[in-house]
Amino acid sequence: MSKEAVKSPSGDFGFFDKQGHRGCRGLMPENTIPAMINALGMAITTLEMDVVITKDKKVILSHEPFFNHEITTTANGSFINEEEEKDFNIYKMAFAETKKFDVGLRPHPRFPQQQKIAVTKPLLSEVFVAIKEAMMTRRRPMPLYNIETKTMPATDNIYHPAPAEFIKLLMKVIKDNGMEEFVVIQSFDFRTLQYLNKNHPTIKTAMLVEGTNKNSFKKQLKDIGFIPTIYSPEHILVTQNLIEECHQQNIKIIPWTVNDKKEIDRLKALGVDGIITDYPNLFNE
Repeated sequence: MSKEAVKSPSGDFGFFDKQGHRGCRGLMPENTIPAMINALGMAITTLEMDVVITKDKKVILSHEPFFNHEITTTANGSFINEEEEKDFNIYKMAFAETKKFDVGLRPHPRFPQQQKIAVTKPLLSEVFVAIKEAMMTRRRPMPLYNIETKTMPATDNIYHPAPAEFIKLLMKVIKDNGMEEFVVIQSFDFRTLQYLNKNHPTIKTAMLVEGTNKNSFKKQLKDIGFIPTIYSPEHILVTQNLIEECHQQNIKIIPWTVNDKKEIDRLKALGVDGIITDYPNLFNE
């Protein structure tokens, strides 16, 4: 592998960060290795993904800590319906059991361009290995990994371990694969970021904020108790003033999830530091 191929764009984030949401959810099955590999062929700088924990303490890619009805096909070829999906709790399954569920063949109702392939939820470690192997033939910088911890106080020890154990399991995979330089850990659950900042202060962090959050930026910073690397709001929250407030604190602002080319261009012109999108092919247009 050439020096150029392994060069990291991390550093001080002195670039416009183009993030493929769940790999490239608009084009390939979300949070799968094919989605991540496919996104490498576009102008992305970061692969965005979500992780959950299995019963046998494995870290795997999944947006929900259960098998979502929109994307899941069972071993007998049937679909899961919305009423029963939360019964398919990944935290109660060993990793081997999760391999019985396909997450790439069911046509996605909201992403008609998504290519359909047979695929299962991968280990985070498998993703790291697959991307490193794919990069062997690509003359481009290594991507960063923006990894979301799927936790919330109400479901501790029901759908996931409490923050301390979750972060310990996640950081072990990151360290075992030598990926500390390449990762950002993001979360809506500030508890995981607080634990991470206290115990792994060199790891980059991103505060995720939904459009329904009415607290001021100043109040949110006070609540989290430290200065994160990135502030990542739902794109409808972004204003010129919010961008300036972030930059005054030396915080990058990277909104989600922007699937319109005109809106990407507008936000970029406004001064955001990156964009998270389901359609990273839009960055090439």
